Amino acid sequence: MKPDPSSYKAGFVALIGRPNVGKSTLMNAYLGQKIAAVSPKPQTTRRRQLGILTLENAQIIFMDTPGLHIPVHKLGEYMNRVAEETLEDADVLVWLVEAHRLPGEEDRLIAQRLQQLRNAPPLILALNKVDLVSAKALPGQQAAYAELAPQAARTILLSATTGQGREDLLQAILDFLPAHPPYYDPDQITDYYERDIAAELIREAALLHLRDEVPHAVAVRIDEYEERDENTAYIHATLFVEKESQKPIVIGKGGEMLKKIGTTARMEIEAMSGRKVFLDLHVKVNKNWRNQPEALRWLGYSLGRR
Repeated sequence: MKPDPSSYKAGFVALIGRPNVGKSTLMNAYLGQKIAAVSPKPQTTRRRQLGILTLENAQIIFMDTPGLHIPVHKLGEYMNRVAEETLEDADVLVWLVEAHRLPGEEDRLIAQRLQQLRNAPPLILALNKVDLVSAKALPGQQAAYAELAPQAARTILLSATTGQGREDLLQAILDFLPAHPPYYDPDQITDYYERDIAAELIREAALLHLRDEVPHAVAVRIDEYEERDENTAYIHATLFVEKESQKPIVIGKGGEMLKKIGTTARMEIEAMSGRKVFLDLHVKVNKNWRNQPEALRWLGYSLGRR
């Protein structure tokens, strides 16, 4: 059944916020499947990814962005530029903050950037992780964020993981979405290819298993993604680290850590693709790649890529 063009809505919704606030978790929840990497560590998202939710009378194109933060290397600068450019493309802005924490320096940085926007689209302030804050403390936290975003057209209390407030947020987005025919085929859920998602899921596995600074120094390149038939795929991927000392950590004693990363990633890729996956991982050193423009380009961290 084709949508009624006279009443259909469609638009781009930027999910913004500081690192690790729950943007990817929220997008995955709305889509009902995992297309974006998530982990307990900040700065899991490095590039913009679309999540396309097609409803009977609306199409919401979520733009999952890297968390705005204070960068310490060129990769961080790139991530901030991605998030900044996404603000300019949005029909609706959803600013996710953590309800169980008072605003920090990065939240104030975002507030300042939002105030500088010309022709700013409607802003929804979403206090995420309300399941982690007491009822007594919540009003004070909400007031602190409201002070940072006086221009917010709506404020929603939310838990992306438990589902509390998700329908309220979805309705608020629909209220502000412009009238427009759908941008994408209803069967499409993201602008990423399977090999792109696979790379992110491998990096997610590294973030989950590795400690300290090492996981943030990891980049993943898919060297081969071969669909051998409808039910199986072979993936060869390289994990790049910045220092020689990091390579044995990622490999682990007797290859144990790399095997852990591979097992976790393979299970996630199989769940995403519906295929049995043969995953072959290798580790190489690309010294200081996060500060090397050429390395950033061939690893896919360039603004002209999508």
